[in-house]
Amino acid sequence: MGAAGATAVNMENLVYEEWVAVGTLMKALIGLFSLLITCILLTTIVVGVAIQHPFLIIALSSVVAFVLFLFWNYKGIKIQVGNKKLVVNYGIFNRKSILLEDIVSCETIKASFKRYGGIGVRYGIDGSWAYTTSFGNAVKIIPRKGRPFAFSSNNPQQICGIISQTKNVP
Repeated sequence: MGAAGATAVNMENLVYEEWVAVGTLMKALIGLFSLLITCILLTTIVVGVAIQHPFLIIALSSVVAFVLFLFWNYKGIKIQVGNKKLVVNYGIFNRKSILLEDIVSCETIKASFKRYGGIGVRYGIDGSWAYTTSFGNAVKIIPRKGRPFAFSSNNPQQICGIISQTKNVP
């Protein structure tokens, strides 16, 4: 079983699942940045500068490829709540799995710029880690051990309700 299978919730134990796409602002910024770099790349090719400096094509192409990879990787958050654990995946590099019995509390918050300083994988001024896709609704988990953890959600009240209900069932 691969790394994804080790942290995913089994389908028969799945209570709730949600996909939270990255916000429109981030999509627009990534698109504009990629378009700008592509225009610069094409202009250098047409003007002939790239023939004299082929490294320029490689450098600009690498920047575009890297930005597009980041956008693809962080296009959204997958949230799964099972009978025994909560799993939050943000791209292929960021996975958080918390046993429900290790959750002390769950609350709904706003993932504001003031609190997290941006969108993405963030460290908050309150000491929490966050996976945010926009400056909107989020869930904040207080674990028994470790840092608080927050993540964007379209239905934070529902997630906290499921976690509370599942923890209280023997």
